[in-house]
Amino acid sequence: MAWILLTLAGLLEVVWAFAMKQSQGFTQPLASIITISTMIASVILLSISMKTLPLGTAYTIWTGIGAIGAFLVGLLVLGEPASPTRILAAVLIVSGLVLMKLSS
Repeated sequence: MAWILLTLAGLLEVVWAFAMKQSQGFTQPLASIITISTMIASVILLSISMKTLPLGTAYTIWTGIGAIGAFLVGLLVLGEPASPTRILAAVLIVSGLVLMKLSS
């Protein structure tokens, strides 16, 4: 159950990162509300998952899901560039996440 909550927390991190971009510096009320509420929910779920998962594992997976998810949203939704270096960096992050999961 902890892994499910942690995954959901990571996905909510992607939502709040995207909503923060859309809030334009917290000047757009709806996007700002979505940002803050999903931030809170994400941290709560992370905290619950940490009751049974090690800190280093939980935090690494949470930030990794957020980083890769935000990267993909940037590419697919916002039209950000997909340079070879950025793609390599994303592959390395995913590799690290897989290794972290396998080690726990």
